[in-house]
Amino acid sequence: MDELRVRYDDKNAINLMSAYLADQINFDSVILCIGTDKCIGDSLGPIVGDMISKMTSGISVYGTLKNPIHAMNLEENIAHIKRKHPYSNIIAVDACLGDKDNIGKISIKKSPIYPGKGVGKVLPAVGDISIIGVIDAFDIIPVHNTRLGFVFEMAEVIAMSVHRAFYLKAAIKNNSDVSQS
Repeated sequence: MDELRVRYDDKNAINLMSAYLADQINFDSVILCIGTDKCIGDSLGPIVGDMISKMTSGISVYGTLKNPIHAMNLEENIAHIKRKHPYSNIIAVDACLGDKDNIGKISIKKSPIYPGKGVGKVLPAVGDISIIGVIDAFDIIPVHNTRLGFVFEMAEVIAMSVHRAFYLKAAIKNNSDVSQS
């Protein structure tokens, strides 16, 4: 399956997303969270980055509330990540705009993110895996009606899914190590 879509409030969202991600991540995967805390609708990435940094040690996370990665510094951060982690796959996280019916859906794809595309920006594609949270509709620009509580809840689901995926990956590795002994 090349893509998984699930509503953030689906009771099985974390289980579905973590199982999907466990097949895609490696222990040296880099998490790149894109966005800024200057706009609630665009704060999904930095909030996810903050949460993952606090709940899971040993994972390289770029883009937090304290050190956001956004349109103005994206290219330099991508260059830094590629220099520091040349063989790592990048899991990129970002908020996006979509159809009204898709608000609240999280999409995980085996393809890059095109940051800023929904608001007409031309930025480099980034990531081997993309996690996108639809936070509002296309027709509401600028995005000023998005509730922080909604973005925070979606961020929790994404962060918990990434966190659990690393533990699932470790469990799979440990089971295969035991069976090979």
